[in-house]
Amino acid sequence: MIETQAVIGRIRAHKLIAIVRGLPEDKLLRVADALYEGGVRAIECPFDHRREDCVSYGAAMIALLAGRAAGDMDVGSGTVLTAEEARATVEAGGRFVISPNVSAEVIRETVRLGAVSMPGAMTPTEIVSAWEAGAHFVKLFPAGDLGAGYVKAVRAPLAHIPMLAVGGITPENMADFLKAGVCGFGVGSPILPKAALESGDYKAIAARARQFVEALKL
Repeated sequence: MIETQAVIGRIRAHKLIAIVRGLPEDKLLRVADALYEGGVRAIECPFDHRREDCVSYGAAMIALLAGRAAGDMDVGSGTVLTAEEARATVEAGGRFVISPNVSAEVIRETVRLGAVSMPGAMTPTEIVSAWEAGAHFVKLFPAGDLGAGYVKAVRAPLAHIPMLAVGGITPENMADFLKAGVCGFGVGSPILPKAALESGDYKAIAARARQFVEALKL
């Protein structure tokens, strides 16, 4: 059984979710280990809707990560578009469900399952719709393109809704988004340097993760 409030508390405390997309099993586990070494305590494993076996394969990768994490990291899914994918996430051991959009069906199913719901939104209407459907956090996406100024303006009337900034986040702009009022971040390719992934330089990945973790302390 998922301890929902405990997961929410850890996300708020650590403020960082690493998005790990499209890696083979052996590399996925080594990257997870490197991220943990760098201080990351939550990993998002997105579903790949280009695959015919999208749900089963995605669930297998989540289960792999959840087994490796053994309670030391919170593992969840990303790019969740259907209630079926939310169910597959939880059955595989995932604790949170992240979507690129606002789907009331996905949000309500996630909440029913006891997992943490983080739908993606851009406009005030979408943000409020996600919150009213039961989301625990709202993912502001693409935050880097919208900018910290936009986030600050949107949060002025919606400060009661916890928001995560996702897309285009770097150690250099995290402070601006924190000042704008977000309570955390989702970070994909910027935390996983392409060259390090290709060469298997996991120490470099750990070092890069540490840069993000340290930026949260400023």
